[in-house]
Amino acid sequence: MAGHSKWANIKHRKERSDRKKGKIFSRIIKEIISAVKQGGADIKTNTKLRAAIQKAKDANVPNDNVERNIKKAASSDTADFISMSYELYGYGGVGIIADIMTDNKNRISSDIRIATNKCGGTVATPGAVAYNFDRKGLLKVEKSLATEDDLFLLVTENGADDFTSEDEFYIITTPVESFITVKDALEKAGIKCEEAELAMVPKVWVEVNDTDADSNIALIEWLENLDDVDAVYHNMKLSQ
Repeated sequence: MAGHSKWANIKHRKERSDRKKGKIFSRIIKEIISAVKQGGADIKTNTKLRAAIQKAKDANVPNDNVERNIKKAASSDTADFISMSYELYGYGGVGIIADIMTDNKNRISSDIRIATNKCGGTVATPGAVAYNFDRKGLLKVEKSLATEDDLFLLVTENGADDFTSEDEFYIITTPVESFITVKDALEKAGIKCEEAELAMVPKVWVEVNDTDADSNIALIEWLENLDDVDAVYHNMKLSQ
């Protein structure tokens, strides 16, 4: 089981930890509000809300924030959020996908248009970029927490379909349906994930020249800074 560096390449990151943490918190709060809007505020009967609250606990979102937004969501004045994505072409044929959760489709449409006006790139028709990606579970585990052989056996027995070694971490890839199973198996074994998420994994990587790479990075970072954008994925092969 081998492949390109998933964590370095799949999602461009400049390790801005505060911004990244804020994005995670924001996404979870949106999911909580949406869950309440769709199924009510009782976690006993609303499985979606129960899952969102568990996600908040895993991400260390303060309980006060969770409770405040559950009450907020119960108000008719609070808009619901919808999940959507924008597919774009960057420079040199690179595909870009922006995962979005928004309460205003017109606002995000305008924001995406401004992004391409400022940084280049074009909005693609739905599916034109996404067919080059698969949604997968990605889990990142410090090498100090387990031996490679033991970890490999544990995750593959629970449904993982890829396993790579990168610098100080093991990167585990799973089908979407096995993501929670693998994550739970690691937790039961006392192995904490540095990060665990669902991500868009490219089927094909695109190599570009330095000029196009810089232009794509500028576009990706602009998209990442939009409030409604939770994650940006691409298939540009970055140098390690």
